[in-house]
Amino acid sequence: MKNVYSVGQVNSYIRNMFSQDFMLRSIYVRGEVSNCKYHSSGHLYFTLKDEKGAIACVMFSGYRKGLRFRLEEGQQVVALGSVEVYERDGKYQLYAKEIFPDGAGYLYEKFERLKRELAERGLFAPEYKQPIPRYIRTLGVVTAPTGAAVQDIINITHRRNPYVQIILYPAIVQGEQAVPSIVNGIRALERLDVDVMIVGRGGGSMEDLWAFNDEAVAQAVFDCTVPVISAVGHETDTTIIDFVSDLRAPTPSAAAELAVYDVRQLLKLLETQREGLNRRLRTVLKRDALRLRHAAQRLQYLSPSNQIREKRMQAIRMEEELQAAMKRGLEQNRNRLRLYVERMKGLSPLDRLARGYSHVEDEAGRTVSDIGRIAPGDLLAIYMKNGRALAEVKETSPWEPFSETDKGEGYAG
Repeated sequence: MKNVYSVGQVNSYIRNMFSQDFMLRSIYVRGEVSNCKYHSSGHLYFTLKDEKGAIACVMFSGYRKGLRFRLEEGQQVVALGSVEVYERDGKYQLYAKEIFPDGAGYLYEKFERLKRELAERGLFAPEYKQPIPRYIRTLGVVTAPTGAAVQDIINITHRRNPYVQIILYPAIVQGEQAVPSIVNGIRALERLDVDVMIVGRGGGSMEDLWAFNDEAVAQAVFDCTVPVISAVGHETDTTIIDFVSDLRAPTPSAAAELAVYDVRQLLKLLETQREGLNRRLRTVLKRDALRLRHAAQRLQYLSPSNQIREKRMQAIRMEEELQAAMKRGLEQNRNRLRLYVERMKGLSPLDRLARGYSHVEDEAGRTVSDIGRIAPGDLLAIYMKNGRALAEVKETSPWEPFSETDKGEGYAG
């Protein structure tokens, strides 16, 4: 026997076939609910049936959080999910991710189709999103004039910043007149040049919110030159303008918080900035004061009066050094002079005279050192240690013999 497979292999093969079928990975199935069981684990088990057949379905607890109504026997619903094979039992079933009442199922399909179309046209592109101004003066609101939504926006705006002016366009938000009313409201507030605009309403069914899924409203939001915040329904509600608007808020209250900056936070921020600025200013002043003191000290050192004092002190020191040098020089010269005096004493005629020698001059004042230069009758001046005597030559006679040391001396013994 050839090509024999186990049951597990067959079930696995069939499961792979199902997983490769693109249509079965995301499919809408309409039918009547039967055998509905809420398991203690949080999973939901049920069967969808019609007059021609039935299919087992399961919704795991993770997806059940998005279910906005209680599933009960006999309900007509549309389930979105994937068809897969449960290998252990060899059975296929629908793994539901979303469930809608049958009427909403058609609307949801229409919603998805318009969403894809607008996405392809670029209305959802992030490069077209306008930034929401941080601080605004005028807030435009397109919503119903009565109801909790507008009241929440007013209360939160006044609480966060009572200086913001709210301009309300009382739009029709449900029914046949809703679409043109919302479009006119957007254009009217745009002409008033408000700083930012909130477009939305309170919660409701998909049918109630359908005006915000209209192409004309989406185009008006996209064309608006004023930043638009969408605020339709509750957090779980999603509309087309949520994708087109510049910012999506989960609720009208959240939209007001996103549009209006809390003035208390601004005042707190300003106080923080003021304290920081004062700290930095004190730091700068302290640094500059220290720098100024250093500059003053340096200026005082370099000032003319200080320079004069320095030069004066320097001159005094130089004068003292000069005087000391002069004293040393004088002392050295005195010592040298004493040596010269002592030396001259041995050569001084007066010293010779003191020792008994005499100095003889003729009438012309010439020193007489040679006997041949005088003759009898000449007048001579004889100088001794304590005076002078005049004498007349009576007689001359040469003196023999003369020593060499006596030649040339003009002294007489």
